Amino acid sequence: MQPGLYHILFISAALFFIGVYGFFTRRNLITLLMSIELILNSVNLNFIAFNKYLWPGRMDGLFFTLFIIAIAAAEAAVAIAIIINLYRSHQSIDVNDAEELKY
Repeated sequence: MQPGLYHILFISAALFFIGVYGFFTRRNLITLLMSIELILNSVNLNFIAFNKYLWPGRMDGLFFTLFIIAIAAAEAAVAIAIIINLYRSHQSIDVNDAEELKY
């Protein structure tokens, strides 16, 4: 049995809300980065699902997904570099210790 569009959208919504919950409740920069990645993956899942079920002959959703994956990889690399530099200077990756990065 193949999952339908509603099943995939339910999984995507669950991933999105888990990511939003993790983003708003955690104070560790690594978990914030993981939450952002969950949100981006839920968007990718939506693009793939809608591409498959609404426009099966077109590749637009797949191209958007590949573009988002490339942007997410670049974002993760930059974020990890910032986190490493923050840890070297403050010996902590807590969000509250990163007050100097605001301005």
